[in-house]
Amino acid sequence: MAAEEPLKSTTEETPNPNLNSNPRAQDDVNDDEPEEGEIVGDEESSAKKSSAVTYQPHPLEHQWTFWFDNPTAKSKQATWGSSMRSIYTFATVEEFWSIYNNIHHPSKLAVGADFHCFKYKIEPKWEDPVCANGGKWTVTFGRGKSDTSWLYTLLAMIGEQFDHGDEICGAVVNVRIKQEKIALWTKNASNEAAQLSIGKQWKEFLDYNDTIGFIFHEDAKKLDRGAKNRYTI
Repeated sequence: MAAEEPLKSTTEETPNPNLNSNPRAQDDVNDDEPEEGEIVGDEESSAKKSSAVTYQPHPLEHQWTFWFDNPTAKSKQATWGSSMRSIYTFATVEEFWSIYNNIHHPSKLAVGADFHCFKYKIEPKWEDPVCANGGKWTVTFGRGKSDTSWLYTLLAMIGEQFDHGDEICGAVVNVRIKQEKIALWTKNASNEAAQLSIGKQWKEFLDYNDTIGFIFHEDAKKLDRGAKNRYTI
């Protein structure tokens, strides 16, 4: 029995111009439409915007300057302090750490070196107008033992941790053969209440238990090493 031929439509199918002949392409068009809850945007540009706002520097209340007195140059100086040089001035937390992490700490400095950190435009000298009527508290450590206390002193100063922070001029670490000394310089030596407050807080910050003394710069200029403590804690 002969197989029957399938019936052919008497009319030709007309292509629909509105239909995409490629069903995959149509799916791609649909895929471009955002689904509910999807965040629309260029991922690359979003990443750039995100990274652009990530870095926010943290400004300090005051600018500070590091100073260094080279022991070799100091031995040849004509007048005291003439060998002292400013190293870097910083104004943000990030700048401080960038400097601190790339400089020698007291235990690595040569014997005879003096390293200072003072408020911007205040020179670490008795003759500086801001320091002239001031004085200093001093703590003493064995050779190579002052690194941590030096860091804590810096952080307390630049972080404005002292109740009488306006009285602070700066600090210096002196490296000598058998010992290292850190001195905290202040503006108004005659303001006993402020000086005692600063000395007490400083000892607490450093967890320092020995007695410390405060010497007036005026006495030190007249009597040098013979100057006596005016205040003690």
